[in-house]
Amino acid sequence: MIYIGSHISAAKGYAAMGKQALKLGADTFAFFTRNPRGGKAKAIDEKDVENFLKIAKEHHFGRLVAHAPYTMNACAAKEDIRAFAKEMMTEDLARMEYTPGNYYNFHPGSHVGQGSEAGIAMIAELLNEVLKPEQTTTVLLETMAGKGSEVGRNFEELQAILERVELKDKMGVCLDTCHVWDGGYDIVHDLDGVLAEFDKIIGLDKLKAIHLNDSMNPLGSHKDRHEKIGEGQIGLSAMERIINHPKLQGLPFVLETPNDDAGWAKEIELLRKLHR
Repeated sequence: MIYIGSHISAAKGYAAMGKQALKLGADTFAFFTRNPRGGKAKAIDEKDVENFLKIAKEHHFGRLVAHAPYTMNACAAKEDIRAFAKEMMTEDLARMEYTPGNYYNFHPGSHVGQGSEAGIAMIAELLNEVLKPEQTTTVLLETMAGKGSEVGRNFEELQAILERVELKDKMGVCLDTCHVWDGGYDIVHDLDGVLAEFDKIIGLDKLKAIHLNDSMNPLGSHKDRHEKIGEGQIGLSAMERIINHPKLQGLPFVLETPNDDAGWAKEIELLRKLHR
């Protein structure tokens, strides 16, 4: 089984997102919990959430992959930015409980010259402060391409965060195909090897979602430039192997390709045809 979707605007509410996903041929989707550049989150309408939950149940949606704003930096050098990250994540996780059992994905952050060890420690500290035993949401660390001072540039850095988190059952990883390719993991010629390495370092039980993106750049470029499916350096054949890999079945695959709704609908249709 495969669940495929794309990023959908949350501006009109949950039910509208569910209906839009159906128009695209999707049975999962991602959405930003607030403006991707930060800011105040829109108030939740409980009736709207109820209508969405009916849509999701009726159409057998997979788990949603909510995305924190890009501006949230849990390991910033400035204390006020870290405090704002804590405030945002605390509020977002409370809001996520209106749609229980889904995923909340975030970029680990940039250490801004402090060093990856300091960044890892700060990220884990924030997670230990905001995670609650009663929450149903699983928080996902996203694999990063390694540009600048990003934390999460390899599996070892993600595992270093995970091993410091106390509520380990509330944590997982979202693997971005563009990011790992740009980060130096050859998912084109050695997908089995990359997944074996992930399993050895982190554990495939922690792999909860896939951001399915082609890349504009060659292997190991550390640039993070997404491309449409089959039009980049990863290519369609590799994408087909990824969505059909036996160890990845049942996961939500979310498109973050440079597209509009019509483009995402075509990509979803194509991927469904390629899935065996």
